[in-house]
Amino acid sequence: MNKMNINEIRKTICSTLCADVDVVERGEGLLFVSTPFSFSDGDAYSIYLKSLPTGGFRITDMGGTLMHLSYENDTDKFREGMRGKVFNQILSEMNLGEDDGEFYIDTAADALGSGLFRFGQAITRLHDLTFLNRVRVESTFYEDLRENLRNHVDAERIHEGYIVPGVANARDYPVDYFIEGGNMPLYLFGVPNRDKARLATIILQHLIAAGRDFNSMVVFQNASDVPSRDLSRLMNAANDMIASLDASDDFERKLLRRVK
Repeated sequence: MNKMNINEIRKTICSTLCADVDVVERGEGLLFVSTPFSFSDGDAYSIYLKSLPTGGFRITDMGGTLMHLSYENDTDKFREGMRGKVFNQILSEMNLGEDDGEFYIDTAADALGSGLFRFGQAITRLHDLTFLNRVRVESTFYEDLRENLRNHVDAERIHEGYIVPGVANARDYPVDYFIEGGNMPLYLFGVPNRDKARLATIILQHLIAAGRDFNSMVVFQNASDVPSRDLSRLMNAANDMIASLDASDDFERKLLRRVK
């Protein structure tokens, strides 16, 4: 590819990008920047410019990003656990500031173009946090399960990674959670995938064979993702099952029935 072709391509790209960007005055020194960036539902990113007293510009969303994400998400969770680590990583890597829900980048006037692209990229990465809600990775699933338990049961009654006493090779068959308070111990398992479904079945069958008296409850990340044969075996071994943590009312009802 010769130099002339590269220059022509550069001009084409620049003219196309400029055609998709517009600036509209909104009063009180605020400029709205219309760009091709948009959320998955088609709503445009909120991008505004403010002049800084020291020169240059503040690129800001005026709080629009979190407001948009709050329509279908609990945005407080973006600051907790694994989501919180990713959230802070985005702020650090993109040099993104935050002030009471407003995201911004301060940039020199001659770096405004690159600043706008960096800001758009940052909003895109923040929006991607929603996928940790819709499709939970294992770490956030267990964090959410732990949080849900503590919302309904006092922490001192919850024993995580419990080893059942008086059982042969008990350390090879740990229980995710032993919860006190019921007529019998409640052993609860979180199941994010097929492998954990099989492991929970083995543990329950071992405890049953050892003659232990207990109630059991299994909470899936998504029961429909577990193969039917594995699901059937686990159903035969467990007392109660919750298809997803999103079934919060069922989780509360079945949990409190066993431990109150």
